[in-house]
Amino acid sequence: MNGMWKKGFVVVAFFAFAFVAVSRSGTIAHQVAGLQPNPAAIVGESAGETVFDVDPAKLDPERRALYDRVAAAAEKLRTEPIDAKEDPVWKAIPALNGREVDVDATFEAAVKNGGKEPIPFVFREIPAKVTLDDLGPLPIYKGNPRKPMVSLMINVAWKEENLPGMLKTLRDENVKATFFFLGSWLKTHPEEAKRIAAEGHELANHAYWHKTPLSQLSDEAVRKEILDTQKLLKETLGVEGTLFAPPSGDFDADTVKVAHDLGLRTILWSLDTIDWKEPGADTIVRKVAARLEPGSLILMHPTESASGALRGMIQEAKRQGYALGTVSETISPSPALAVETPTGF
Repeated sequence: MNGMWKKGFVVVAFFAFAFVAVSRSGTIAHQVAGLQPNPAAIVGESAGETVFDVDPAKLDPERRALYDRVAAAAEKLRTEPIDAKEDPVWKAIPALNGREVDVDATFEAAVKNGGKEPIPFVFREIPAKVTLDDLGPLPIYKGNPRKPMVSLMINVAWKEENLPGMLKTLRDENVKATFFFLGSWLKTHPEEAKRIAAEGHELANHAYWHKTPLSQLSDEAVRKEILDTQKLLKETLGVEGTLFAPPSGDFDADTVKVAHDLGLRTILWSLDTIDWKEPGADTIVRKVAARLEPGSLILMHPTESASGALRGMIQEAKRQGYALGTVSETISPSPALAVETPTGF
């Protein structure tokens, strides 16, 4: 991805663009004093809001020059969508929607801004034609390699004493992680789980037991483990989980199909901290720093090592220009878009 988009930007999983307040100086600003729209641009109203559809031929020379600049920039800033695909190694690779400049909305915002630099571009998504839903029951190991976002996936089955420290670090760094709860742990530690939920993290399914590998169980037994944990997520936390991480990463095609039939995506990882061996925190941070890439799903547990390494991992990801989102955000087709206005237009 072009470095202009990757570093120094605040990244979001949805489109929210803040427009600069109206300037009262300059010819264009005087024409829109009081936020009065250009009559030549109004074509109708929808749900009580003015609908703008600019006719460039009706604009005065100064506004026409501004409109033409926006239209020219739009051609350069457009990115095409990328379809989801099945990879022979990484299985399901999520789609990535493209984006394009909404020329008329950008022109309107630029006029309200007094025609000043930089142009406050407004973007909209271009949907991919093939999504994860079209690929069927396949596991997911990573997000789209063109999306500069990574996720922390924390599998919780024991060592809950380290959770408060991890939650504080996540809160301090303003990062949301995805916690996969083992059902038997959730049953006996509802208050700890509620504290995680209260922090706004994503909550997901890690089956019920961490005993017999799921690939060695019957489909009915796998289904029961997943459903028992889904029930606890709903009854204890009010959550309808959509993600499933098999214990120890053990699964087969039948496991994935059972989860798929229950409406859950099977999530694995592309970067393992191996924190259960309790390496030094610095060792984990160095490993993550060296192996981070767009779409990384980083596996950890509430171990002392992971708790000690968490802040360094997050800061290293930010230093490398990545946004940190939940697993659902990282594998979603919505592009990680910059709020900051592109320069050079």
